[in-house]
Amino acid sequence: MKKTKVRFDHQKLQYSTILMKALAHPLRLKILEYIDNQGVINVNRIYSTLNIEQSVTSQHLRFLRLAGVVNASKEGKFVHYNINYDVLSRAERAVNRFLGKLK
Repeated sequence: MKKTKVRFDHQKLQYSTILMKALAHPLRLKILEYIDNQGVINVNRIYSTLNIEQSVTSQHLRFLRLAGVVNASKEGKFVHYNINYDVLSRAERAVNRFLGKLK
């Protein structure tokens, strides 16, 4: 029997782990859904509308930003967030390819 060598790109694997962890949390998904419905929104509107503490909202947005799922832009004292649809599309395609191979 021939042995198959499996090679992983460590950096891509680390990023994939962060991305999937970002997308696997129910509250982060709720925040993403709200941002998706609004287009561009600031953190104050997110936490006040969703009834989440400001610090909790900021922590989740930070994780989503690190994963590249949301973009942040500062305008004055406000930080506005919008979804990086390119990252979400690539993640969706990768997950679908993986699930297709499991069948």
